[in-house]
Amino acid sequence: MKDFTEIMSGLDWSPLWISLKTGLVATVACFFLGLWAARKVIKMNYRAKALVDGILTLPMVLPPTVAGFFLLVIFSRRRPFGIFLEEHFGIQAVHTWLGCILAATVIAFPLMYRNARAAFEQIDPNLVYAGRTLGMSDTKIFWKVVVPTAGPGLASGTILTFARAMGEYGATSMLAGNIPGKTSTVSQRIAMVIQDGDYATAGFWVFIVLIIAFLAVFAINMITGRQMKNIKKW
Repeated sequence: MKDFTEIMSGLDWSPLWISLKTGLVATVACFFLGLWAARKVIKMNYRAKALVDGILTLPMVLPPTVAGFFLLVIFSRRRPFGIFLEEHFGIQAVHTWLGCILAATVIAFPLMYRNARAAFEQIDPNLVYAGRTLGMSDTKIFWKVVVPTAGPGLASGTILTFARAMGEYGATSMLAGNIPGKTSTVSQRIAMVIQDGDYATAGFWVFIVLIIAFLAVFAINMITGRQMKNIKKW
């Protein structure tokens, strides 16, 4: 069994940086896509809303490997869309860091979308009507009134999205692979060292992930706590 000194002396920190970078980029993408999708869905009739909501939420209930399979089929260099991206734009998703971002974005997106939609649906419509009476455009109302009012819910969704994107494993492994220093994330690193029987290194990375997960939950609790502090207990 390795001791702590041996683990730290030979530790490659690239999986943590790759995971953090992937999580940050995917979270930014999910934030704006989630807000846009939530805004559009809540304006639909109930039949269209049920259909579109089901499609957008699907990655959250599917096994990540299934989502990874679809991504691999779409972006493979042997498929029409993958060939088109590579020949016309020089974009490759398979076995690249872009693949990590795409996989993390697809898997984490439902969390941002669902939280944004729930936050938007709880907003008092009178606030929107008041903005319109003041001559504000729909876009300005959305960014100046709706988003700030839904702030706590959006913040919670953003934190959950980051945590999920950073810890994504199944879809990332299928689309981006496990290339050390390039696409190897913390989750992939844990799986790899476990296969090698290196439980000490795996335990160290698990501890790092636990700290990040705890900080994410703590941040959500702080946000929701501030929101509820002025509400009397019943």
